[in-house]
Amino acid sequence: MDFQPTLVQKHPRITKDRSPESKYWRRFRNPVFVKEYAPITSIHFSPTAPHRYAVTAAARVQIYAPRTQKIVKTIARFKDVARSGNIRQDGKLVVAGDDSGLIQVFDINSRAILRTMNEHKLPVHVTKFSKLDTTQILSCSDDTTAKIWDIPSQTAITTFTDHSDYVRAGLVSVSHPSLILTGSYDSTVRLFDSRTGVTEMVMGNPEKGQGPVEDVLMFPSGTMALSTSGPILRLWDLVAGGRCLRALSNHQKTVTSMAFDGSASRLLTGGLDQMVKVYDVSTYKVVHTMRYPAAILSLGISPDDTHIAAGMADGTLSVRRRQPKATEAAAVEARKETLRQGTYEFFLNTGTIGEGVTKSKKVKERALGDANELKVESRRKKRLRDYDRLLKAFQYGEALDSVLRKTVPPTTAFSVIQELIHRGGLRIALSGRDDVLLEPVLQLLLKNVTDPRFGDMACEVAIIVIEIYKSVIGQSPMVDGLFMRLQKKVQQELKFQKELAQVRGALDMVLSVSTLEI
Repeated sequence: MDFQPTLVQKHPRITKDRSPESKYWRRFRNPVFVKEYAPITSIHFSPTAPHRYAVTAAARVQIYAPRTQKIVKTIARFKDVARSGNIRQDGKLVVAGDDSGLIQVFDINSRAILRTMNEHKLPVHVTKFSKLDTTQILSCSDDTTAKIWDIPSQTAITTFTDHSDYVRAGLVSVSHPSLILTGSYDSTVRLFDSRTGVTEMVMGNPEKGQGPVEDVLMFPSGTMALSTSGPILRLWDLVAGGRCLRALSNHQKTVTSMAFDGSASRLLTGGLDQMVKVYDVSTYKVVHTMRYPAAILSLGISPDDTHIAAGMADGTLSVRRRQPKATEAAAVEARKETLRQGTYEFFLNTGTIGEGVTKSKKVKERALGDANELKVESRRKKRLRDYDRLLKAFQYGEALDSVLRKTVPPTTAFSVIQELIHRGGLRIALSGRDDVLLEPVLQLLLKNVTDPRFGDMACEVAIIVIEIYKSVIGQSPMVDGLFMRLQKKVQQELKFQKELAQVRGALDMVLSVSTLEI
């Protein structure tokens, strides 16, 4: 009869019931921390692959590679603190402002200054390219103005002067290049039209003390906008004349930055409370929360939803990376192939116009033998584990030692102890040990004596250990200390169980009285 290996008992795993949404965002793991010299005020991902991102801190803008998280370019040609480094749609140019009021356009590869605009009198906190008209730049300054610049001529096309305080947030609509959304410290959010140069819509009420606007964001459809004032996130309906649809307060401190994911179905907000919260834009409920070690000043997520970058007030840059699934990559490729079909180049690569292109699958050929050949199956013997091999040889002490290592899970250790009890060899395995060999046994008991899965067996082992070694207690300080810790832990558990019994009795009385009243 063959030797039967030890049956390791499987206990039900105690896991938290996480939603698919939480599981998705938890895949952004292994954050990489990079220490800068000053607070990181801006993070912007390039819209084009490989989605390099610009990090603005102190008097420089650094371009990072998303795969290696290494700096590939450093732009440091600023007279003062740099602000709002922004990469153009094609990924070739970078624009940034500084605290002297200067705006500069750089070539991202050569880092050469291509254009310089110097009409603002106070620090420029926002510089962004227009996504639909790549020859225009939006700038927002502490001189209470916002300007639209023409890059070739280096002149301001339109200047908006309706704000009465610092303009610290702004963007150009991705649905219409003439619509400009700005947020100011005068507690208002304004929608400008660059064709007329006047305010088309005002959102927010300074008289109600809504607080300065830190950031603004517009949906790709151009029908709704978001703004942050203090810890409040507000949703504005632009179609209904700027009516406030929602006011959310899920942060404890000021919300400093916002960002959409690649599909604009999730909204990420970062605040001074060191938290990043993820909202589902269909319900505006928080579906996930990420905690950071310092207050967050800037936030960005890559267009392909694989990187989340957060800049903090202590100069720390945190980048979390998600490894996309193979099915996601296949879906993206299939979508690209669908978009390519129907183009002139697509038809040129096919034999006949109108015929589709199918990819031939590689089929692995199976080796076929003669029809009269016989196939002899050979079954490989299953190798025994170390503790089973030692149990088979009746080496009980060595078998117990093999499962007392820190790398062995307690389920395996107590399964072997159970097997020793069945064989009547537990006392043999525990006998004849010095203080060095007795220590791992006591550590195992100390760790698992209060675990409901192993408590009964741990108590049985502890009784045998005390019976064997009671005559030598007091000779080893290390063993004596472990025995004292074990005694204290058992006493604490007994006290806890007594309190639980009292609570249970009180609950039974309350429930019985409520039943009688019914």
